[in-house]
Amino acid sequence: MRGVESFWRRGRYVMTQKVGRSIRKRDGSIASFEPEKIENAIRRAFASVNREDGGTARRLSEQVVGIVGKRFAGTVPSVEDVQDVVEQVLIKNGFDDAAKAYILYRKRRTEVREAKTFFGVKDDLKLTVNAISVLEKRYLLKDDRGNVIETPSQMFRRVAKAVAAADQRYDESTDLQKTEDEFHGVMANLLFLPNTPTLMNAGLRLGQLSGCFVLPVEDSLESIFDGVKHAAIIHQTGGGTGFSFSILRPKGDIVGSTKGFASGPVSFMRIIDTATDVMKQGGKRRGANMGILRCDHPDILEFITCKSKPDFLSNFNISVAVTDEFMGKVETGEEYHLINPRTGESVGKARARDVFDMMVTMAWTTGDPGAIFIDEINRHNPTPNVGVIESTNPCGEQPLLPYESCNLGSINLARTVRDKEVDWDKLRRAVGVAVHFLDNVIDVNKYPLAEIEGITRANRKIGLGVMGFAEMLIQLGVPYDSDEALRIADETMKFISEEAVKKSVELAQVRGSFPNFKGSLWENGGFKHIRNATLTTIAPTGTISIIAGCSSGIEPLFAICYVRNVLEGMKLLEVNPHFERIAHERGFYSERLMMDIAKTGTIRHINGIPENVKRLFVTAFDISPEWHIRMQAAFQKYVDNAVSKTVNLPHEATVDDVREAYLLAYKLKCKGTTVYRYGSKKEQVLYVGSVLGKERGETMEYVSAEPEYSGGCPDAKCNITY
Repeated sequence: MRGVESFWRRGRYVMTQKVGRSIRKRDGSIASFEPEKIENAIRRAFASVNREDGGTARRLSEQVVGIVGKRFAGTVPSVEDVQDVVEQVLIKNGFDDAAKAYILYRKRRTEVREAKTFFGVKDDLKLTVNAISVLEKRYLLKDDRGNVIETPSQMFRRVAKAVAAADQRYDESTDLQKTEDEFHGVMANLLFLPNTPTLMNAGLRLGQLSGCFVLPVEDSLESIFDGVKHAAIIHQTGGGTGFSFSILRPKGDIVGSTKGFASGPVSFMRIIDTATDVMKQGGKRRGANMGILRCDHPDILEFITCKSKPDFLSNFNISVAVTDEFMGKVETGEEYHLINPRTGESVGKARARDVFDMMVTMAWTTGDPGAIFIDEINRHNPTPNVGVIESTNPCGEQPLLPYESCNLGSINLARTVRDKEVDWDKLRRAVGVAVHFLDNVIDVNKYPLAEIEGITRANRKIGLGVMGFAEMLIQLGVPYDSDEALRIADETMKFISEEAVKKSVELAQVRGSFPNFKGSLWENGGFKHIRNATLTTIAPTGTISIIAGCSSGIEPLFAICYVRNVLEGMKLLEVNPHFERIAHERGFYSERLMMDIAKTGTIRHINGIPENVKRLFVTAFDISPEWHIRMQAAFQKYVDNAVSKTVNLPHEATVDDVREAYLLAYKLKCKGTTVYRYGSKKEQVLYVGSVLGKERGETMEYVSAEPEYSGGCPDAKCNITY
């Protein structure tokens, strides 16, 4: 062994003397030559054809080093030069199968580089092709001709610089460069990313950085059309809007000013929906709304069934605000009163169980409505002295007061695991930097309306969440649908919550508590000061999790292997990197196997894969509704706001499956729930069975995902880019 090590060092010495320890990268830059990378590449080639290494990779890499040293004496070889030698050495030594695998790997990497070049983006962070596609389309700065003039790292630097500037408001002598570098570091390392409007707009003229807004709708024509106007302004800046229509008089009610009859909440939702359609035509981000109606509104049945019409309210998610009283009467089978909001008087009764059955039937049929448990939300309203919460943002994770906004950000938990253990110190540091960042956003934000600025600054709500939880569990060796996974969820979110509170208290000692602190739940709970009325949220991290290269929010993997429609006419096979690594390590990897998995996305019924690997790599459709809800509840326990989590159901799921999910979510004190049965919408961003196989002249088809789908609800309207 000592002789081998000595020879290896001599091989490196040859390279040092003859090519100066340097190699020319593809972009023309010069970097240090690292012979270890040659050995690793050969080892991967062996693994891909199920060959045992046994030290052969090192022996062959020594040959490569020697040949390169002689062939390029006095010059600097390119990456391609070295790779050519690797191929020659593999073939010369009789490893034709490994050489073929290595050639195919080079070909795939070339295709990836060419795809990135097509988007006109210099990838200075080694991101995925789809991440580059999304960044080019929505995030990176462009000149007047539409050419990208910003790299991903430069985008993060722009954002970091703009957000760090808030520190100077509190200390003129502060080291802004240090803060900027901290902010840039967590983003460039894909450990923490803020919501989409912050990445899009920070440091630019528009400067609107919040993702979530709730707008009030009063029972007057003026208020309704003010809501339309304000929503349009917010959508133009990249935000999403939520509305409660519960205060609007029901259809057929008297209109005092004209002696006519009211058309009801659903008719006015159509106006906002149409305006959203117009606004999204030229926007960088799909407009999205949440529409909420209380269960005791007289028009509740029309609201529940309104999405049964094709393409009706296509820019709305809808949810019923159900009360504790209502859920109690669902259980007993009793009737409850329907209340005219104009008069506050009962105008009839409905059987709670019938209304609930209609909710779950329509959710099974169309994916709408969801349910928000409005009393549970208000039990945790941090500022009950300021007002009652009636609505949430478009995906339900952010309950807000009228005109309130919130800025969100998520920590990539996949990046906090080292050697099969959670690096708690790394996570602690990430939480501290993220809370500092999000609090700064409130100060540098350019608000679209004065009313929004007023209440947002008064409460200073932030929403720090997570993404990459599924990959975290995989690295820890824990199946998603297990008691151990629930324990990890509990432990992780408790830790994040406690560290976020510590940082918020620390900031308050310098910057002061949020102005509405007096009378808040924080003061009533014994706190002397805290900077933010809320700290934590679990958002559906659409495109930011694609940029980070991880799963969305706390969702399980949606597929192990699938086809990504990166661009029209461009389709790439994507394999979960953790699965690919394990498949190589355990000797069952093959290209044919990956294509077989891509037919359904799941490995549950694939032969040749060890059972413990199948157990670890479960997908959203493999998991029963109960486990989806239990995971949501585990996180909700330590989340100030709410948790966005989709209960993904296979097409063959029953109405009873939906009913049980809603009931369990209420029992476990979730703040809301959403289900999606595969195929219940005409337009989806995930398909099991694409046209790719037919295009290749094959009979098989594959799981196909659109560019901005990262997990969760496969409905296009759910897939907004938080």
